[in-house]
Amino acid sequence: MKKSDFHFDLPPELIAQAPLPERTASRLLCVPPMGAPFEDRQFADIEALLQPGDLLVFNDTRVIPARVFGAKETGGRVEIMIERLLAGNEARAQIGASKSPKPGSSIQLDAGGTAEVLSRDEGFYHLRFHVTGALESWLNHAGKLPLPPYIVREADASDATRYQTVYAKTPGAVAAPTAGLHFDDALLARLQAKGVQTDFVTLHVGAGTFMPMRVDNIHDHTMHREWLNVGTELVQRIRKTREAGGRVIAVGTTVVRALESAMRDGVLQPFAGETEIFIFPGYRIRSVDALITNFHLPESTLLMLVSAFSGRTRMLDAYAHAVKHGYRFFSYGDAMLLWPESEATGAAA
Repeated sequence: MKKSDFHFDLPPELIAQAPLPERTASRLLCVPPMGAPFEDRQFADIEALLQPGDLLVFNDTRVIPARVFGAKETGGRVEIMIERLLAGNEARAQIGASKSPKPGSSIQLDAGGTAEVLSRDEGFYHLRFHVTGALESWLNHAGKLPLPPYIVREADASDATRYQTVYAKTPGAVAAPTAGLHFDDALLARLQAKGVQTDFVTLHVGAGTFMPMRVDNIHDHTMHREWLNVGTELVQRIRKTREAGGRVIAVGTTVVRALESAMRDGVLQPFAGETEIFIFPGYRIRSVDALITNFHLPESTLLMLVSAFSGRTRMLDAYAHAVKHGYRFFSYGDAMLLWPESEATGAAA
């Protein structure tokens, strides 16, 4: 299977550059299994589409101000995009510069302090920051919010709120779990009153989520690593939900990645650690019964994941429908409610 099998044409004007005034004002494309028609709805309709006893699983990661700027010892300008915070004021990061800095060199940071280049591996740098206080706290006043590369503007004050979910709790992501951006506190309260359950995983979305696939044969692709935590209470709640006849609905592909990474011999188990799981057609997703997600980039691993869930042909047809009907794409865009293929088959990748 080739990455070109997941190509679609997207007019640039459909790439959302800013959020709508209200989180729930986005549109919702409902994609039932093959044979049933697509449904064009509003996201607020999700309340009517869910049932008492259903379980929504969210990702409670919080986006950190991960962009910082500085200069090399030679004076050349540098942009640092932190991928992951490590112990001891160290971090894994990408560096944008006219010439790559070498291990052992130092970067003078615009906001004060320095970043020492310890090593480089697979396009990422291992840095040690010499700044005032803990790195996470320093970033909160010195760093800038890392909007995705397809949003062609600088982050402004509104993004500090709107590029976070209302339930964001655990700092560590450099990109938002965007399916959750459509939920506001009022909608969550109405769902709770209806008897819809909610629970959380943590998966810190990395900058690798935006990196293009560089091989044509998708079997040759190596996924970026992301840290996750699937807790014992969530595992028990999922089991009880299914035993009671309820549905488990993932809010975002990051939730699917987390839950599938926690599967052991077909059984969901508590798990905390890193994952490199790559889900594409041929992989059978067992952990969830439905998926709420935004629209993803052409030829991306996320489009491959949703194709594994709902079928490649079905997804490409849905994307063509979305383009034809002017849906807004990507992080600040509209959403989809996906149901699985009628007969999903395959093995883990």
